[in-house]
Amino acid sequence: MKKSLLIFSALFCAVQIQAQNVVEIITPDPYYSGVITTGVPFLLIAADARGAALGDMGVATSVDPFSQQWNASKYAFSETKQGVGLSYTPYLSKLVNDISLSSINYFNRLNERSAFAASFRYFGLGEIEFVEDENQTPYIVKPNEFALDVSYALRLSDEFSMAVVMRYVNSDLKIPNANTDTSPASTFNVDITGFYQSEEQAYNSFNGRYRFGFAIQNIGPTFKYDEGGQENFQPTNLRLGAGFDFILDDYNKVTLTTEFTKLLVPTPPLTGNVLVFDDVNGDGEYDVADGDILISDTDNVILEGKSNDVGFMKGMFQSFGDAPGGFSEEMQEWTWAIGAEYYYQDSFAFRAGYFHESPDKGARQFFAIGAGFKYNVIGLDLSYLFSASKIPSPLENTLRFSLTFNIDREAYREY
Repeated sequence: MKKSLLIFSALFCAVQIQAQNVVEIITPDPYYSGVITTGVPFLLIAADARGAALGDMGVATSVDPFSQQWNASKYAFSETKQGVGLSYTPYLSKLVNDISLSSINYFNRLNERSAFAASFRYFGLGEIEFVEDENQTPYIVKPNEFALDVSYALRLSDEFSMAVVMRYVNSDLKIPNANTDTSPASTFNVDITGFYQSEEQAYNSFNGRYRFGFAIQNIGPTFKYDEGGQENFQPTNLRLGAGFDFILDDYNKVTLTTEFTKLLVPTPPLTGNVLVFDDVNGDGEYDVADGDILISDTDNVILEGKSNDVGFMKGMFQSFGDAPGGFSEEMQEWTWAIGAEYYYQDSFAFRAGYFHESPDKGARQFFAIGAGFKYNVIGLDLSYLFSASKIPSPLENTLRFSLTFNIDREAYREY
């Protein structure tokens, strides 16, 4: 729909005859893409190797120390009393070696019904050197962003829990300049999540367990990087997921999980120029140089879609029905992923996943594989990404690492 509209408009324009010699010519923006952009996008990068290996998902997977990023409600189902997770993700590793995303997570299951967690994510963009001439000593800056959050999860029934996450975000990307404000941009947001995990059920040749999860993440106000800059939406997003455990015997388990995600951010409208001419000589050619009168000249007129100059709350609801291409374009704004895990004796895991985003909305498409190893209280997870899109992924051919420590592993043994 979007492409058809642009091609039609570019070839023929939209000409409406309002009087005998007065015409209105509408020219759409030829550079319109429809891709949604936000501030602090690092919040959407999978920080842990397990979630990355499953295709960047985790809202309905089983609990682990990194559940804070995906669905903090899962902590209320942890069989482990406490846990710590450390992760490291190289970024743009094919181009540079000093950009990375690191995180540290801690959770504590306070009692049978509640849990507390905290995490810190740091996105470092390496060192950038600035010089005015060959005689000047380079001036080095280190742009970075970080997020600090805490959560509380409460088990509302034996099979369902919810959680609230409060997050502080700081983005220091500006280059120091004597003429501008170089203080970091900062803001806050919250997550609201829910998680359902059924009891183990017996089937003909195996036992099974269902899991469902949802998360509305990064709900917060728009913010500016400087006083004169534009308002930026935070990457508010909705995650919906489901999974099933095939418990084959005491040693072998296979888990299948799928997840759907949508940014709850307004889609940029299709804009264009509107020129209204009075064809004075009536020759059907509309040019001021021929003596025609340009009655009005208006640019950035919304041709399709809705204005995205709205508050964050209105923008969340508007995001479900504001795409210029209508329902078909709205559906393109959903991403989906599917993943599988195989566990042997809860000490070895093999994982694989696929992530898909519409070519018109970012074109992130990739396969991922990974493995996990546990010995006593220590766990190590690895993942590797293969791009399946014509647009290379910044994480293509990147090996990610996560390290976990599970303290008092069977303090809440339920399953």
